[in-house]
Amino acid sequence: MVIQMLPETSPRPFLKWAGGKSRLIQQYIPYFPKFYQTYYEPFLGGGAVFFYLQPTTAILTDINAELITTYLCVRDHVEDLISLLQEHKAKHNREYYYSVRSHRCENELEQAARLIYLNKTCYNGLYRVNSQGRFNVPLGNYKNPTICQEKLLIAASKALSSCEIKKADFTYLLASATDSDDFVFCDPPYHPISSTSYFTGYNGNSFGETDQIRLRDVCAELASRGVKVMVCNSDCEFIRNIYAEIGFKIYAIAASRSINSNIQKRGIINELLITSY
Repeated sequence: MVIQMLPETSPRPFLKWAGGKSRLIQQYIPYFPKFYQTYYEPFLGGGAVFFYLQPTTAILTDINAELITTYLCVRDHVEDLISLLQEHKAKHNREYYYSVRSHRCENELEQAARLIYLNKTCYNGLYRVNSQGRFNVPLGNYKNPTICQEKLLIAASKALSSCEIKKADFTYLLASATDSDDFVFCDPPYHPISSTSYFTGYNGNSFGETDQIRLRDVCAELASRGVKVMVCNSDCEFIRNIYAEIGFKIYAIAASRSINSNIQKRGIINELLITSY
């Protein structure tokens, strides 16, 4: 397929997501491959790159089961989902937020509506769970949160309509992506650039050096098949070294860091964009 600039009315992420790539896509455009048939995104998150590219054929996965359930409901039951979100919007206040946060949902549609509601009203749009797997982000300070964005959800549903969406570890790529017709975009949990910057609350597990090397090895195997691979990560010696070892190209991208408890530590930093081609 050919990469084209899309109009402002094109689908966009329906979730706020830490590390989301919406603000970086303009810098990524020169590095996207010109031609491919099937798009893979194994760390789906907010899906900004998918929604920008709108590939004809896509396989979207993430290890976060609740996130995948939400994407499936947006794809398959968007009208029912909108109805539940309208109920959340009508009832929203501080007490209601914490009631929903502690509530166990009875079905997948309720679970999806709950995730979107909490995502739009919690602090900084974070997704974090405790050791028991319970969402534990406090209420954010919003006067009028956009809980139910009907047009955005409908546009997202249409964009996802032909996609395969499933819960899976990134190693599934080894059984799926096989040749130069495939493009894999990997946006894994970033390697920490300091001893205090680990974030382990995404699915109850950390993504440490061993996982980063496992991902690097998967990317190396895919590249040996001719698969086009693009990886984002933090700009640090460890990440630079493990991808330089396999001959991948490494580019520095200026990114804005907006999630930090210390406002003084928010600002522009370099991240890495790494490609096999």
